[in-house]
This record gives sequence, C-alpha cells and structure tokens, in this order.
Amino acid sequence: MTNKSDTTPPKDAAKDIASNDSPEVKSAETSPASQDKTPQKDNLSEADEAPQRLTFSSDKGASRSSWFAAVLVLAIVGWMGSGFIIPSEDTDTVIGREDPKPVAVAVTTSLAETVTQFYQAEGQALPDRDTLMRAETSGDIAEVLVSKGQDVSAGDVIARFDPTNNEADANRVAQELALAQRELENAESLLQRGVATADRVADARAALVAVQSQVTAVEQAAKSLTITAAFDGRIETLNVDEGEFVSAGTEVGRLVDITPLTVAIQVPQQSLTQLSVGQPATVRFITGEERDGVVTFVGTSAASETRTFLAEIEVENEDSAIPAGISAEVIIPTGEVTAHFLSPSIVSLNSVGALGIKTVNADNVVEFFLVQVVKAQIDGIWVTGLPKSVNVITVGQGFVNETETVAPMAGEQSE
Repeated sequence: MTNKSDTTPPKDAAKDIASNDSPEVKSAETSPASQDKTPQKDNLSEADEAPQRLTFSSDKGASRSSWFAAVLVLAIVGWMGSGFIIPSEDTDTVIGREDPKPVAVAVTTSLAETVTQFYQAEGQALPDRDTLMRAETSGDIAEVLVSKGQDVSAGDVIARFDPTNNEADANRVAQELALAQRELENAESLLQRGVATADRVADARAALVAVQSQVTAVEQAAKSLTITAAFDGRIETLNVDEGEFVSAGTEVGRLVDITPLTVAIQVPQQSLTQLSVGQPATVRFITGEERDGVVTFVGTSAASETRTFLAEIEVENEDSAIPAGISAEVIIPTGEVTAHFLSPSIVSLNSVGALGIKTVNADNVVEFFLVQVVKAQIDGIWVTGLPKSVNVITVGQGFVNETETVAPMAGEQSE
C-alpha cells in the first residue's frame, strides 16, 4: 500500500519555489532528493502514477522590483539628457583666448637723395653733310683725279670732261664778239658823220649783247667740264671712269662729311618739353666709343606716322674714328629731383593696383605711400612720393596691410 505523503513535495521545497522573482510551475514530480529517500514501488496504482495538474501564481515582490528598475532607468536617462555633470575637483581651469601678437617685419631707414633725371633714347649717327655729285654737262670723261674712300677738301677736282668742244665754242664766240664790237664802233662813227642812222647803231649794239651772252654761256660750260668737291669730306661712292660718256644730271659720286657727326633721335610727344637746344648730352656708340655732344635741333612738327619729333645732337669727330650710320644711345640730363633709392622687390600694389611702398611709422603702424619711378638702374630704382626719412619694410611686407600694427626689427634692404 502506497503512502500519498511520499509523493508530495516537502513544505520547504514548496516555499523555495514560491519565493522566486518569476512564477514557477508546481510539478507533481518529486525532486531527485526525495526520490532518493522514497523507495520506488513496483505496485503503484495507475491513479498514483498519473502527473499532477500544474498551477501558476504571481509574485508581488517581483512586480515591485520591475517598477523600481523602470524608475531608476528613467532617472538615469533624464540625468544624462540634462547635460549636468558634477564638476571634478581635479578639473583644470579654462583659459581664455589671447589676442594675436603683431606680425614681425624687417625695416630699414631710407633717406632721400638728390638725383639727376635723364632722358634716354636710341638714335643713329648721321653725317653732318651728305651730298650727291652730278654732272652739269654732257661729254666724255677725260680724267678722274680721286678714288673712292679718299678724303678731299672743298674745291678739289674730282673729274674733268674732254674740253675739245668747249674750246671750239670758245674760239667761235670770241670771233663773233670781236666782229660785233667792230660793227658797233663803225655804226657809231657813221652816225657822228651823219652817214648812218641811229637805228643802225641800235642794231649793232643788240648784236654785241647777243654775242656777249654766248661768250658767258661758253665760259660757264667750261667750268662745268670740271667736277669739284663742294666741301671737305670723304668720297663715299664714285660712279665714273675715264673715257665714259656722261649726260648732264648723271650722278657720278657721293661726298660725305662726318666731322662732326649728327645723331638723330625720335622724341615722343610727352617728352618733348624736356629737351631744348643747347642741352649737353652723352652719346654712347655701338662701337664702344663715348662722346660728349650738344642738342642742336628740336623739331616742332611731329611725323604723321609715329607722332614723334626729330631731335639732333652734334658730336665732335675730328679724327673720323666714328663712322656714320651706326646705332647710338643718347643720354640727356633734364633736371634734378629728390628721391629714394630702393630695391624693386619691396614695391607693392594696393587694393586698386597702384604702385607704392609699405612703411612703419613711429607708432609701429603700417602706412602705404604711392610712389613714382623716376630713374631705373641695374641694382635698384629711384622713386619719389616718400617722406625725406622713412622706415621702409624690407621683409614681410606681403603679410601685413595698411593701418595694421606690427613688430618692426632692424634689417638689411632685400635685393
């Protein structure tokens, strides 16, 4: 006979199951411990071997724990969302941002100096006189007395024509002149004796005058038989040979005078007022020669093609060492101006593109002065527009602007 109390769980085990946070299923099966203590019977009835019905129950303590966890989560989320953090005693003090320090620049003191301004132009050396020699009569060349490249003086014979025809004309007009003079003398004598009339005397006198004009023409033709130099110079070209027939007006040679030389330059309209007759000039020829000169001519009418004016500078060339036609550079002083000598690298442009120099005043504030280049050299430029003494920024001018405070330091002028 089976005891029902052996299959019922002990009261302590039932209490342990009921004390869990979640509901537990109460089973009719016995725990392993009870099975060990309760002997198994082979003769159990079918009713005793059937499983017992499961029952469920709620735990009020587990419900309170869930509400408490939910409130705690909400509190944590609210605290994190508020952004409030309890300050730590070890937190460093927040330091405010300092104002930027002035930019360091290098400056040098520049003093204005008196500099001579020059007008500079390229020109060409021209002969002082240059003329073409032409034949004044027609005929055969009897002799040529000079050669090309020879220096001659005024009046020297260059060439002579054959005088045969001229001598014949001279003999003829001489006879006609003598005859005309006798005719006039006879007419006057007969008029005095009352044999001839006054008209005959007038006719004889007219005939004499006509013959005298022929004589003059023959004499002029005789002079034309000789080609002479019109001035001192050099035979640049000679286009005639002995025995050659030359017609009147034919070019037989070219005579050039290069003592002195004349250097011609073209002056633009804006520079015309800087030049005047009598100004000294320095002329540098392409051959390396350098000579002093004087402005002898300044044009008053511009060339229609270039709108420039012709100016001429006379240069002494007694030794004829400088040939005509070569290029020359003319430098003419035009006045003096007070300017600063600076390196081109420190020139700046302002916001509107004007050329200027950045300087530092007594309060270490950057100032911008507009300047004008009055003279340029290989090692620098001369500019006007600055005070007589000024601290020029030589390094760092590209990093500072006008009215900005800087930290100037002494430095050399940049190249």
